[in-house]
Amino acid sequence: MLESLFVPTGIVALAEIGDKTQLLALLLACRFRRPWPIIWGIVLATLANHFAAGAVGNWVASFFSQTTLSWILAACFAAVALWTLIPDKLDEDESHLKRFGPFLTTLIAFFLAEMGDKTQIATVMLAAQYPDFLMVVIGTTLGMLIANVPVVLAGNFAADRLPLALIRKLAALAFLALAIYAACQALGLLGGL
Repeated sequence: MLESLFVPTGIVALAEIGDKTQLLALLLACRFRRPWPIIWGIVLATLANHFAAGAVGNWVASFFSQTTLSWILAACFAAVALWTLIPDKLDEDESHLKRFGPFLTTLIAFFLAEMGDKTQIATVMLAAQYPDFLMVVIGTTLGMLIANVPVVLAGNFAADRLPLALIRKLAALAFLALAIYAACQALGLLGGL
């Protein structure tokens, strides 16, 4: 059960660094200079988005045998590992939301920015891999908060000092490790693990 919490937390925290939603958090922090409404917007948007993604992952897992699901997960984790190496850029489409205030702007912008994002895809895959999808959702949400709250609180100071290329490589390695783990499961190499 704790693995269903800690693995998603770590994976998403790493994958989120340098992601467009982290850039969005920085942008919102600089524009509004009100961290708590922004943080609460991130929490609620992430919970809603990742709950839906986790439910989809849990549901999809019921359609496949464990071996087939492991091969699908291995391929998906490998693809996300490659995707993680590509730096994200923030689309300025969210800038028109500013008129709604910091909380509602963050809630809407984060929910939309997470649609189809690698952390949402990772949530689907992790929920398919781990049986306790609520723990996965809590873990992926914690991962988002670990990556985004310091950016909101510290603003540009923290973001300028992060070694983003190294962090992207570490996140890609974590996804690659999950791909290898899933492939080993599919091959039956892990026994009772």
